[in-house]
Amino acid sequence: MEEWKWGWSENTGSAQNVGKAFFPLDEELELPPGSVTPHAQECLVRLGAWMPFEKAAGELAFSLRIKVSEPTVRRYTEGGGRVYVQWQRRELERLERETPRPPAGAEKMLFSTDGAMVPLVGGEWAEVKTLVIGEIEKPIREGEEWVVHSREHSYFSRLTESDEFCRLSLVETHRRGIERAGQVAAVSDGAEWEQKMVDFHCPQATRILDFPHAGERIWPIGQAIWGEESEQAKTWSQNQLHSLKHTGPVDVLAELNRLQQQQPDLEVLQKNLAYLEKRVEHMQYPAYSQQGLPIASGAMESGNKVVVEARLKGAGMHWARPNVDPVLGLRNILCSDRWEEDWKQIAFSLRQIQTLQRQAIHLKHQPVIQSPDPIKAITIPIDPQPASPLQPPAIRLEDSSPKSSIPAPNHPWRHSPIGKAKFWAADHFAKN
Repeated sequence: MEEWKWGWSENTGSAQNVGKAFFPLDEELELPPGSVTPHAQECLVRLGAWMPFEKAAGELAFSLRIKVSEPTVRRYTEGGGRVYVQWQRRELERLERETPRPPAGAEKMLFSTDGAMVPLVGGEWAEVKTLVIGEIEKPIREGEEWVVHSREHSYFSRLTESDEFCRLSLVETHRRGIERAGQVAAVSDGAEWEQKMVDFHCPQATRILDFPHAGERIWPIGQAIWGEESEQAKTWSQNQLHSLKHTGPVDVLAELNRLQQQQPDLEVLQKNLAYLEKRVEHMQYPAYSQQGLPIASGAMESGNKVVVEARLKGAGMHWARPNVDPVLGLRNILCSDRWEEDWKQIAFSLRQIQTLQRQAIHLKHQPVIQSPDPIKAITIPIDPQPASPLQPPAIRLEDSSPKSSIPAPNHPWRHSPIGKAKFWAADHFAKN
């Protein structure tokens, strides 16, 4: 809790501001920066990560009877998320430096990546990449087919290029023990950057082309040959998908090659056939079913909607690029059910920032430290927003030559009646 201290000036007879100070028990009580209680700050950040900032302010006022403005919710939420993102980056650097042995993963795990577009300030759109990791359950019977689901999903999302995203996501793959999992099913839509993710994090994984994406390559072919609304195109496409799912890609690719010989100039057929032939090893769906592995990326599609789009693609929303990752970091721990665990780290980092700011303020009011050079001395300036929560403010050299406290002969103070009064003789007051 900040306090303003005032000092009495004998020269002017008025109270002068001498700057900010802090209540001595703030650190001992682990109070956060600002004017809200620790619980209120946590609620404020959590609500800001769940819903638009204006609505979060209303919910806070209703539930805790604490009224704050929309900018306040935004500042607290983005500040907490930024601290968490910075902590994850430091954790990544530690993993790269120490290369510790990862924990053991589950017997069967899901590894899936994809991207979703979000609106930025200025009308720009950018792709947020998301990784979802889960544990694969035993197949269950739904209707006439066996279906494989996954649970214990965790998410990692960032607005960055694919190579950097691959590196940053190491903090989550290491935490979940992907490297030491019994079996990993890497389900994706076949994008090249997604395959690089698998190469980096779990090259031993079984790579699976998402079955609905494979279907998206077959339907256009039937529509191009027999017409979009024709019953023949619908029947042909359904037969090919059934064959692909239950017998594998061999018969389907043979059928597509036969059609290409009949219509060699059909561009849609050439393009989609080349796509499927390149990924034939990732379409062994009967074998995946026998191993109890999923063949669809429903968990990934759900992750994009729940983690990214539900918060960042609301009506009228446009995000400044630096504020996207902080909100994504909070969304990740919320949707991964890790809030209580990771909020402790966020709160600790926020208190570290406040401690450094207090130290900087205290040092500013301490006498300067004389260096061997009498002209220079070391002072530490206040940095209200340090670049890193755990880095102290930068130290710089400033001129600290002794300065006289007596005003110069031509100083305006000497011509002021108030200033002169102190040196008037006693008889001057007697005459008046």
